[in-house]
Amino acid sequence: MAVDIRKDLDARHGLLSKSIEDIEKKMQSFPEGRINVRVRNGKTYYYLACSNGSDKYLSREDTKLIELLIQKDYLNRVLKRAKKELSALEKILKLYPDNLAEDVFDQLSEKRKSFIKPINVYDDAYAQKWMTAPYKRKPFKKGMPEFYTTKGERVRSKSEIIIADRLRANGIPYRYECPLKVGKKIIHPDFTILRMSDRKILYHEHCGKMGDPKYIEDMLTRAKDYGLESIILGDRLFYTFESETIPLDVVMLDKLIKKHYR
Repeated sequence: MAVDIRKDLDARHGLLSKSIEDIEKKMQSFPEGRINVRVRNGKTYYYLACSNGSDKYLSREDTKLIELLIQKDYLNRVLKRAKKELSALEKILKLYPDNLAEDVFDQLSEKRKSFIKPINVYDDAYAQKWMTAPYKRKPFKKGMPEFYTTKGERVRSKSEIIIADRLRANGIPYRYECPLKVGKKIIHPDFTILRMSDRKILYHEHCGKMGDPKYIEDMLTRAKDYGLESIILGDRLFYTFESETIPLDVVMLDKLIKKHYR
């Protein structure tokens, strides 16, 4: 996935700023002067550059001074490069736009999105940004059983663990119980899916209580709610089912993922 460039620039800016601060503090503890290094007849000689333009030869007894001044020279060079890069970054960050090319699609209305095949700029970065965008999840009632996916996300049933883990194993970006406005109400689809081949948003509902008449009525009402937003079964809306006697069909789930979610 492509990187979030602004985020990386900001991180680099912070790293350089901290490095410059640390180096400048260290530089205060080094002795005055600098070292000149000369090689004659295959031997290396070290000299202390004096303020009057002459050089003072340093012997083995001056090894510690040589070490400190060479380290000082190294830090000086690093400091100059870091300051130069930091200055360039500050100019770039001032010019860098807040809204990027790949953000255009996000900012369109759902009606417009339904007619558009977006350009595949930075697919991985787009998917990551989409998955990590904050949203208000449907709360869990106290005392409800706790089920967790392999990535540590809490869901409402063992079957939803399977679905979430199969989506993740297949590299399908999803959000669990992300709110969706339909008509005048807010619903929470079990899984909101980003299909990366065309960046289309899909919805996957798992109907886990097909033996419960009241539950079936609720699911039929929800199907009508989806229709209010032109979210149609087989186009952007998909279901899996189970009852007390018929479990979730994982083979069919994998076929659904392969055929419709890639």
